[in-house]
Amino acid sequence: MVYDLFQIALVVDDYDKAIKFYTEVLHFDLLEDTVLSPVKRWVRVRPKGSNGASLLLAKAKNEQEAQAIGNQTGGRVFLFMHTDDLVRDFLHLKSHHVEIVRPISEHEYGKVFVFRDIFGNLWDVIQPPN
Repeated sequence: MVYDLFQIALVVDDYDKAIKFYTEVLHFDLLEDTVLSPVKRWVRVRPKGSNGASLLLAKAKNEQEAQAIGNQTGGRVFLFMHTDDLVRDFLHLKSHHVEIVRPISEHEYGKVFVFRDIFGNLWDVIQPPN
């Protein structure tokens, strides 16, 4: 069997706020924004230039789902993203007032920093060693 992880649901509180953050601040591509009903849309984003998994921005539809916003992994880092220029991305996020949770550090797997998105999710940004 061969599997390919192609999409990850990310619970948000507002579609348009999420699209704005992920496309304007993180520079993701908006792959799809389809209205399914008066309250539900199918919204997908993915890092620019990536062929990997996309994020399905899923608006919470009840209190239980709303409680998971920003805490889908119980407070651990949720998403991991590779970059080709860690310092550029670090400075870009700081210039957009994105909360940096852990500054740049170096490890055997590369340089990394952690940021919190506008919903509270923690992300690792990693530049693998050359």
